[in-house]
Amino acid sequence: MPDLILYQRDYCHLCDLALAVLAEARAPDFDSAWVDDSVELEARYGVRVPVLRDNRAGRELDWPFDAAAVRAFLGQPG
Repeated sequence: MPDLILYQRDYCHLCDLALAVLAEARAPDFDSAWVDDSVELEARYGVRVPVLRDNRAGRELDWPFDAAAVRAFLGQPG
């Protein structure tokens, strides 16, 4: 299971943009979690999506972010 999770919603244009940014940043494999499927996730992330979470480090990167911000968040060289 990947350490990274992208919290997102259905029909979310910002989430689509986040997916493109993660591809541009060459982010490692990540899981997608749909906040609409869980009352708990909806309460935590509903108005914040998209959110990239590093479970290993316990950190979160809220939108808006660009490829440089993702690489910095992941500790990858720029």
